[in-house]
Amino acid sequence: MENNVKKSTTSKKKPAVNNKSKSKDNSTDLYKNLLLGLLAITAGFFGGWFGGQQQTTQSQTTVQREIVEGESNLINTIVQDVDPSVVSVNVTSTSVQEDFFGRIGERERQSAGTGFVISEDGIIITNRHVIPEGTTEVTVTFSNGQEAEADVVGRTNQSDPLDVGFLKLKDPDAYEFVVATLGDSDEVQVGDRAVAIGNALGEFQNTVTSGIISGFGRDIEAFDGGGVETLQNLFQTDAAINSGNSGGPLVNSASQVIGINVATASAENISFAIPINDAKGLIDIVLERGKLERPYLGVRYVPLDEDVARQLGIDRDQGAYIPLDNAQRPAILPDSPADKAGLQQEDIIIAIDGEELTQEKGLVSILGKRRVDDTVTLTILRGQDELKIDVTLEAAPDQ
Repeated sequence: MENNVKKSTTSKKKPAVNNKSKSKDNSTDLYKNLLLGLLAITAGFFGGWFGGQQQTTQSQTTVQREIVEGESNLINTIVQDVDPSVVSVNVTSTSVQEDFFGRIGERERQSAGTGFVISEDGIIITNRHVIPEGTTEVTVTFSNGQEAEADVVGRTNQSDPLDVGFLKLKDPDAYEFVVATLGDSDEVQVGDRAVAIGNALGEFQNTVTSGIISGFGRDIEAFDGGGVETLQNLFQTDAAINSGNSGGPLVNSASQVIGINVATASAENISFAIPINDAKGLIDIVLERGKLERPYLGVRYVPLDEDVARQLGIDRDQGAYIPLDNAQRPAILPDSPADKAGLQQEDIIIAIDGEELTQEKGLVSILGKRRVDDTVTLTILRGQDELKIDVTLEAAPDQ
């Protein structure tokens, strides 16, 4: 019975057994196909991911390369544009000195600096300490190697916070040069690209360094070899400015001169330049009249900031504070425009012709745009009172 059942079952179930076998085969094939599909998808995903990563890395490398090459090309372009305007300035000067035995005599000195051409008739701007008092001979060397003789047009006096001097080529038509393009230093922002060009160490003509504007409105005391001079409202840059670079151009990304290199700090990566707008008034006068006439107010002052205001015990932290007289010199020069207009000690100048004095734009910067014989309106604080005083600017003495 059991056998029959088994047989019967076997006999009756035989087709069913074949179907199960086919179903198992189909399931196995399905699983295989699913597994293969998953493997293909996984392989495709990771292949695409690795490929994407490789493409991303290649893309990043390409971008980095383009940035580096773009930066290099930018500096090359700046140098090609500005280099023909830059000259190395070689100076012979004499000074009266006392020797070891107490004998007084003249001593000849050789020095070097940098300048750049600002007019077709061969006017060159540089620093006053490049062409000091007692200068007897000046020659300049262009980037193409040509040498030329030049005369001193004028320089600001030693007490002036604007360290600027001017030269003029004796025979400008005999030389090939390009007039530098002057930019607008009021538009400069911290972080902007800056390129300095100059006669580094007085030996390496038209050396190029690059960096950024790292600060502005800086006031420093600089040693120029003959004494200490106070300089105000300077750009700070990490573009290296070495000895011999003085008087050379500080240039922006558009190949425009935004500053005049003037000093370097003892700390690393800190150098200073005069904003070109501070000198534009003098440039206009020299180009127009052929001589230097520096408009001056005739006050000794302290630029205000939070620390100075705290020390002085005053509420105002911007402006120009006229201090009390000291033993060395008065706060207001006798018979100066300020004296004639009635300015007093402890006055605070807060605006000139409505333009407020700030830490970024001080008295030197604003007056640098004015000319001799201009009448300006000073807004001052005297105690608790705000006054407006008209002052007619005169030529600074001892030019």
